[in-house]
Amino acid sequence: MNDPDDESRFVAVASLQRAHRQFTDAKVGDALIEQIVAAAVRAPSAENQQPWEFIVVEDPAARSTISELMEQAWKTGGQQWSQARLEPSLFAEVESAMLGGFATAPILIVACCDMLRAHPSTAPSSMFPAIQNLLLAATALGLGSALTTIALRYDVELRELLALPDHLAIVAVIPIGWPARLLGKSRREPARDHMHRDQFPTPW
Repeated sequence: MNDPDDESRFVAVASLQRAHRQFTDAKVGDALIEQIVAAAVRAPSAENQQPWEFIVVEDPAARSTISELMEQAWKTGGQQWSQARLEPSLFAEVESAMLGGFATAPILIVACCDMLRAHPSTAPSSMFPAIQNLLLAATALGLGSALTTIALRYDVELRELLALPDHLAIVAVIPIGWPARLLGKSRREPARDHMHRDQFPTPW
């Protein structure tokens, strides 16, 4: 039987998992990166195919190029789309990240799916649990992280930069680093507000 304290610690980590958009310039060691990717690959996957591949981008020039692609994608569509949907304070945070905040991350992890091992219909259900494990592990180790997909608008450029074969599909770009500022617990509506017993109209 699991230790109840372990379960409470997990819930505490989950409540602290936030999108970090500014990082210090402190180096993230290889051992920590290996730990968070080790957590990622413990995720379930369709037919246990484990189709994930993680490109750990440390090279400053490559990170700069990816950050520039994210900024360009923001300025040519993302900004307008987000401004109409986000409250002003959150929009300002996201814009700050897109216009340089994510560029401060010393590590960018590009999560890819091997389409020779995953059917298109099951690729997301295999990849996103692994990515969530990665984000939670980063949080548990005190690292900041964020799940981003905006750079995928420049799939061709990313593929060339990372020398990806055709069968690897880019799923997300995840900035990793030591947070420039500590964030509190995530703000979420109570779980009971989204729970139903047996049928949708019946509240929990």
